[in-house]
Amino acid sequence: MTPDARDPDFRRRFRTIPVRMLVPNVITLLAIGAGLTAIRMAIEGRIELALGAIVFAAILDGLDGRIARMIKGQSRFGAELDSLADFVNFGVAPALILYFWQLHALNNVGWIAAMIFAISGGLRLARFNATMDDPNKPEFAANFFTGVPAPAGAICVLLPMYLVLVGLPQLPATIIAIYTLGIAFLMVSRLPVFSGKMIGASVSPDIVVPLVVFVVLFIAILISYPWHVLSVGSLLYLICLPFGWMSYRRHELQAAEAAKATPGVSASSAFTPPSSGDPLDDRPHRLN
Repeated sequence: MTPDARDPDFRRRFRTIPVRMLVPNVITLLAIGAGLTAIRMAIEGRIELALGAIVFAAILDGLDGRIARMIKGQSRFGAELDSLADFVNFGVAPALILYFWQLHALNNVGWIAAMIFAISGGLRLARFNATMDDPNKPEFAANFFTGVPAPAGAICVLLPMYLVLVGLPQLPATIIAIYTLGIAFLMVSRLPVFSGKMIGASVSPDIVVPLVVFVVLFIAILISYPWHVLSVGSLLYLICLPFGWMSYRRHELQAAEAAKATPGVSASSAFTPPSSGDPLDDRPHRLN
């Protein structure tokens, strides 16, 4: 029996999809390919290529959501695919890279440390998805993550490998396992982490040229001295975590003072909660 093209169900199933809806998903699939390639490189002992693939996946992860918003290519499918990609690229892949690199020397203990990190990455992403549209979230909270985000956790947990590639002595496997568990804890913790999503939303014309020069210079340095840049960047990120907590506490106190000054307004509603379509969210939004 030939389907009737006039049937609404038929038209809904076979309607055309704009190319702009496909571009972000293709980028996400490329990121998944990079993460899986990183696992293969780690199994084959090509550590530098494995680390490079993780960094490449992190760059693609930062691009897909922003490109989706720029070209209005957001979709619920894209949001779910992005979440699955993050689990593979920044949960499973770094855990396996560390295990094949040195954690395997601890046998079951090393494998448990790797599993805990991967599971923590999955829990971190699940919590992000569950609270992304929280209507009770104050406005200032939109500029903070709850816990270290998965891409940052993946880059930071590989710090011992960067240090070895820089030329520093290799740490004992026990220390690396403890460090891995520490990063996993930061990912699933309630620690407010400054996201910086509201910085750079618009750029003054006066700094466009210097900004472009700085970006080009940074890329050149990253390509020339990748392990030095990743080592310094990871250390600075970890050192700056307490400042994010202090900034969040300061905003909380300001909200409480504003609530006291305005009778009948609670601290959580002293600021207008962001809508689910916040254009500053760094992931594709879910569309109905």
